[in-house]
Amino acid sequence: MIEKSISSPSTATQHSVNKMPEKQAGDIFPIVGIGAFSGGLRAFIKLFKILPTDTGMAFVLIQHLDSNYISLLPELITCVTPIPIIEVHKTIRVKPNHIYIMPPNHSLILVQGALHLISRPNIRSMYLPIDDFLHSLAQDQQNTAIGIILSGTSSDGTFGIQAIKTVGGITFAQSEDSAEYDDIPHSVIAAGHVDFVLSPEEIAQKLAQIAHHPYLCQEPPDANKKISGMDSYDITKILILLYTHTNIDFTYYEHKAIWQRIRRRMVLQQLDKTKSYARFLQAHPEELDALSQDIMINLNGFFRGAENFETLKNEVFPHLMQENSSKRRLCVWIPACSTGEEAYSVAIALFEFLDDQVNTNHIQVFASDIDKQAIDKARQGIYPQSICKHIGSERLQRFFIKTTSGYQICKSIRDICTFAVQNVATDPPCSYFDLICCRNLLIYLDITIKKKILQAFHYALKPNCFLMLGMPEAIDSESKLFFLINKKNKIYIRKSLESQSGFDFPTMAYTPRTLSTPHSMAPAATSIQRAAENLILDQYGPSGVIIDQNLQILYFHGQSSPYIDSSKDNIHHHLFEVAHQEIIPDLRMAVHQAIRKHCNVRREGIRIRHNNDDNYLNLQVIPLISQIMTTSAYLVLFESDYEISISPIQSQVEKNRIDTKNRHLQDNQHKWLIKQRNRQFIIKKQEKCNQELQCANEELMIITQEYAGYSCESNRIHNNLISLLTSIDTAIVILHENLCVKYFTPAAKQLLHLADTDIGRSICSIHIHINTSILKNRIKQVFKTGLPQSFQTQNHSGRWYNFHLCPYKIRSGDTNDVMISINIDNLKKTQP
Repeated sequence: MIEKSISSPSTATQHSVNKMPEKQAGDIFPIVGIGAFSGGLRAFIKLFKILPTDTGMAFVLIQHLDSNYISLLPELITCVTPIPIIEVHKTIRVKPNHIYIMPPNHSLILVQGALHLISRPNIRSMYLPIDDFLHSLAQDQQNTAIGIILSGTSSDGTFGIQAIKTVGGITFAQSEDSAEYDDIPHSVIAAGHVDFVLSPEEIAQKLAQIAHHPYLCQEPPDANKKISGMDSYDITKILILLYTHTNIDFTYYEHKAIWQRIRRRMVLQQLDKTKSYARFLQAHPEELDALSQDIMINLNGFFRGAENFETLKNEVFPHLMQENSSKRRLCVWIPACSTGEEAYSVAIALFEFLDDQVNTNHIQVFASDIDKQAIDKARQGIYPQSICKHIGSERLQRFFIKTTSGYQICKSIRDICTFAVQNVATDPPCSYFDLICCRNLLIYLDITIKKKILQAFHYALKPNCFLMLGMPEAIDSESKLFFLINKKNKIYIRKSLESQSGFDFPTMAYTPRTLSTPHSMAPAATSIQRAAENLILDQYGPSGVIIDQNLQILYFHGQSSPYIDSSKDNIHHHLFEVAHQEIIPDLRMAVHQAIRKHCNVRREGIRIRHNNDDNYLNLQVIPLISQIMTTSAYLVLFESDYEISISPIQSQVEKNRIDTKNRHLQDNQHKWLIKQRNRQFIIKKQEKCNQELQCANEELMIITQEYAGYSCESNRIHNNLISLLTSIDTAIVILHENLCVKYFTPAAKQLLHLADTDIGRSICSIHIHINTSILKNRIKQVFKTGLPQSFQTQNHSGRWYNFHLCPYKIRSGDTNDVMISINIDNLKKTQP
């Protein structure tokens, strides 16, 4: 059954959008956008032929059609399915169990659950109806959006599929072996944003299986509503599995986003219980990789928020150029760069600002991301053809090179961009940057790690340099680190405060913490801190501290005075810096023995002078063991033993001995701490150098592979040319610009009496039975003018020859060789 709207086609305006009633709470159902090009007709028919009629989904079909083409799609699909079909000719609300078809010469967008017609643009490259609709579908429907790409010969749809996956929707692509034309499916599959790669029939079956999953048919959980205890326990278990597998602590991510991504993966695996999904993860490690990729949302695109880049060129870059002398580099850092579009956009903006004054030796764009797959794509710099809509023809021509699979960033831009894998939440930052662009990362992180990252940004920036954040992100106006200078574009300037040169950046030296927001998942006792607290309270009761394998204090418990100076915040201080001087020798021996042997160590009767009294304590060091720990931690307990009075008649010799011992101890401790700090500094510098060397090595390998490919191609062309010249029955001689013989055909060898040993000799020194002075002059004319020359001459026997001299040009257009073709003029010979 085909229905048509009554009114004539019209362009959707803001007025018509605003008139539509808002989507009701009970209207939640999946909307499926299906895009195709050439060969899509058969794929549409195969899909709907076996699709059930009661899926509860709505389907919107977007097909590339010529402006004068009359679509037969509605009639053909009617033959294979009883689902109502509507060819859209006016704004219409989408209903479940209906099929909607885009008419020719238009695009469709979805706003508040209603379809709106958009007129086709005049510029062909700007007509990307699949991308346009899928983008609007993602924005309007969020996690209930489903995108499908079928057969076609374009790259339209790549960015639309990415947009759907970014908001938590489900994505499909037709398998390349089942597609009549595989350009579009190949493009979206290569981009890495497709959940299922199936034939049209298999896509229909999968849609029927997931159609009624709660994730697609119910409202998402309220962000302020507490998650049930069982779900909270299972989610914490999932986060621990992720940490064990990837070494990434996702508990710092915003809990709503984590919960949504877990629920999305449950749809793909057809599981409706969090407990079942946790068990599935334990049995399928590859799903842990897929889940971590889902949580690490890759927001990308060239020149997102064009106004931000205009602000950079008008306000930020002029200031930086003024501050930087010509001998210093301008350094930019792009954290969370994803697949590189943001980094390349900033680099292009810099080139446009500098124009003819660009010096690539003085510009460096450093881009980092936690996702190695994204970094690998960024280094290649190859993007689908559909980027032309976001780039503009002028930029596309200046900064991109056309390839068979799309467009590649030109070499001059790639040369100033360095990409590296880096976890901005845990890895130490580089420093001395002029600009940091970090857009739409902080909104996915909790407040604790946000503060740490902002401290890192403050440390990494030069004084009075710039930080640009995303539109939904902001820094507290009371911040001591940054000052807002452009509210609209979220540009901040680093305050002239001395950043802590050795600030403690968070490291994952212990288990992930549990989500702890007021309405978040209930915490589970899996962290080292909680495990240590239980151990202290249940078995020991004394005060103590937790230290890592570098003897840095991670946590205090109880009143550790007078053994440890806990009067100020000594978290992350070295244990021996805050320990009482008299217990350090025994404490040092106990800790080192526990670390070396990984066993409990106990020392008793240690004397300590406190309040003019001699007290005694028992000291115990206990290794903390956890299945998900990547580094060691140790619990140090202090237990008062007994107090005794020492006679005031204690010998002065003994006191002097103790004082001398303490002074030596302090000196040695100070020297040891200096060595430790120097060692840590050297290690960090070495790690940084290793990363830079690794990046350089990878780029060198890529260049080597490219040159190997060029060499093979050159050899093949040379062999083909030799085979061609050998096989033709024409006398041809190729001379170098110095008149030396470079090559000749068998016919020329016979005609001019040449020998193989003549290759490399001057043609003037070879006896070829003709006047070589004429030939020499003509050759010089060819090299001088670059134009062909023809002449006739007679040999010593009276035979006439036709000589045709042709310039042999290389790719740059210069004449490097000359090719001479010779034949006997029989007509001339017969003339009297």
